[in-house]
Amino acid sequence: MGRPATGSNRLLAALPPADLALLSPHLQKVSLEQDAVVVRSGDREHVYFPHSGAISFMLDMPNGATIATAVIGREGALGALSVLGPSRSSVTAVVRVGSTASQISVSRFHAAYMGSSAIKDVVQAHTGWILSQLQHVAACNGLHPVEARLARWLLELHDRTEGPIMSVTQETLSQLLGVRRTTVTQMVAKLRAVGAIRSDRRGLIEIDRTRLEEATCECYRIMRRETDRIVPDEAVTPRLHFPSADNSHGG
Repeated sequence: MGRPATGSNRLLAALPPADLALLSPHLQKVSLEQDAVVVRSGDREHVYFPHSGAISFMLDMPNGATIATAVIGREGALGALSVLGPSRSSVTAVVRVGSTASQISVSRFHAAYMGSSAIKDVVQAHTGWILSQLQHVAACNGLHPVEARLARWLLELHDRTEGPIMSVTQETLSQLLGVRRTTVTQMVAKLRAVGAIRSDRRGLIEIDRTRLEEATCECYRIMRRETDRIVPDEAVTPRLHFPSADNSHGG
């Protein structure tokens, strides 16, 4: 069977066989259903390595409002930063595009992390990527109009979707953007009018990538380029790149 339960996660694929062997016996394949809450604010039970699909990190405000701060798919992991300290998650992780993932308990992952410099490198690379994404999303939210941000989120989700059509409701888009549904309805209508998307009342959206990329801001291209730089999608012997100096390492 080769590498059990690792799927096509890019972080796991970056590990040498001996280091992956520290994790493999404890990895369990699980389903991630659309709209499922994988981690609630305060949880620290498991680490997830998605094989595909998309999970958004949602910040929940006291007044009930929500906004997405980051999104991960097979290029990342959920809960891996638990090895860096005892603090609990301050965000809620929600599945936006369903898939499967490799799951491992935090305690098992921490034990492997302590015994492997390669796993430490993976966590460091992942940490840098998450921080970079948080910075760009914050800047995008403050500087760019809702229509461009909507286009960016649709592209981010489509990058992690198998097939040309996505299932995403306006309620979900409202949560991601932190705006009212009436605003989403208006922005969807604008993107539909320029031919960037086609949608129906069931929440199915088909995108025209060329036109949608024209409608979005530069943040989408910057974040995609940064993802491929830090965690390359290579079929053979992937290399991890760090956002700081070339000699950075986690060991």
